[in-house]
Amino acid sequence: MKNKLTRLRYTLPICLVLSFMATGTSLAQNDKLTARAHALADKMEPKVIEWRRDFHQNPELANREKRTADKVAQHLKLLGMEVQTGIAHTGVVGILKGGKPGPVVALRADMDALPVTERVEVPFASKVRTTFNGQEVGIMHACGHDAHTAMLMATAEILAGMKNDLAGTVKFIFQPSEEGAPAGEEGGASLMIKEGVLDEGPKPEVIFGLHLNSQAEVGQVLYRPGGIMASADVFRIKVKGKQVHGANPWDGIDPIVVSAQIVTGLQTIVSRQVQLTEDPAVVSVGMIQGGVRNNIIPEEVLIEGTIRAFSPEMQTQIHEKIKRTATKIAESAGATAEVSIQRMAPVTFNDPALTDRMLPTLQTAIGRDKVVQMKPVTIAEDFAFYQQKIPGLFLFIGGMPKGQDPKTAPAHHTPDFFIDESSMKTGIKTLTSLTLDYMAGKGKK
Repeated sequence: MKNKLTRLRYTLPICLVLSFMATGTSLAQNDKLTARAHALADKMEPKVIEWRRDFHQNPELANREKRTADKVAQHLKLLGMEVQTGIAHTGVVGILKGGKPGPVVALRADMDALPVTERVEVPFASKVRTTFNGQEVGIMHACGHDAHTAMLMATAEILAGMKNDLAGTVKFIFQPSEEGAPAGEEGGASLMIKEGVLDEGPKPEVIFGLHLNSQAEVGQVLYRPGGIMASADVFRIKVKGKQVHGANPWDGIDPIVVSAQIVTGLQTIVSRQVQLTEDPAVVSVGMIQGGVRNNIIPEEVLIEGTIRAFSPEMQTQIHEKIKRTATKIAESAGATAEVSIQRMAPVTFNDPALTDRMLPTLQTAIGRDKVVQMKPVTIAEDFAFYQQKIPGLFLFIGGMPKGQDPKTAPAHHTPDFFIDESSMKTGIKTLTSLTLDYMAGKGKK
């Protein structure tokens, strides 16, 4: 018995050492792959810029990204991937199966542009025009989706070049309609999920996504565990009164006055009716329509606005209070208020455990001083729909030229939107590092 115990005492540490050696070798190989990926990102920069400028000169609105999708699909096919097209209208998915077993990682980029007329004086400025909601408008990549697409195409090329060394599968998701589908259509992440992007074929266990930020300095990566971007909902309030001559308002019920009181009442929801210290929230009225003539009090007024929140609980609470505020104010004047709320996008919620696990990867890849924890922002992203199904991490990549004051940098969704194209290297290095380190099990507890 003593000899057996002695053997066990010496055998166990040897087994553990061998196990650690095997793991160390794997991680060492992964580090070499990452270094190779970063070198390729630097080398590919001219090609990535060329892709981005081509997409920028040829922007396409939501659910109409046919030319963009065709170029993406052709590129993925040339890389030898299994390619699926026509998902959620124009979405493209490329599947890269590595030479070794391992997890399935999804990477996502959006492709659609906006109905914005470009003012930026660059040689590749968009001159494209179209009709949108009955108005002639310009089309512009005023949110960086052209660069997102180019970055993911480059990431696909780099990882495809090391296919035999990949310990897992990568699912490249090129998504249409992130900005919202045209009236009467479905689109975006929710439709891609509905059409099986997370369930059919290899099922990803995690998803990563990036977004350029024109007001954060180039070279930075911004992250936040938990809610990083707000939910976005649209509310519509139809106030019905009784039409009457403007000279005799007492003979009718004035929906304009009632609507004014409702708008004022809505401002008390965030300031007085919810615990704002728990979660930030926004209720904004963006449109009021009613009346056709100065001396006619109309029968009906339409109010529309947006709701932003950082938790499902706050989101639901605000919905209830909007309905109560509008209906009770209308009732007090003898009018009625019909309230409808459309949920557009949930909270973009970074899985805390995944964020914690991948933070060292970001710091190693980009530099500890360049990886910055940000405050939550009240804009929304439909990447959130993927995060409702599987753990996801969404990051911002700085796109503002070095030395510029963020207060003077053009904002997203504006005619002057501009990014420093060197930011795309940071994005590519981030995506490749996240993929390789996750596959290698770095940071796994």
